[in-house]
Amino acid sequence: MEKKIEYTNGELTIIWRPDLCQHSGICVKMLPKVYNPKEKPWVKPENATTQQLIDQVTQCPSGALSYRMNKEK
Repeated sequence: MEKKIEYTNGELTIIWRPDLCQHSGICVKMLPKVYNPKEKPWVKPENATTQQLIDQVTQCPSGALSYRMNKEK
């Protein structure tokens, strides 16, 4: 079964599929305050706006990062 790890800022959830990750580093280069592989958790979506996160996730060449908008309560 494919492993999925989710990180949320409340408005948006980033889904990371480590088995697909090619470690291109685009995420780290675009948003270093969000993506830091040396820290746990390595994804901190609260450090960027929702639009910045969307713009970055759509640049992931392997498809390891995706997102979904959370439903309003």
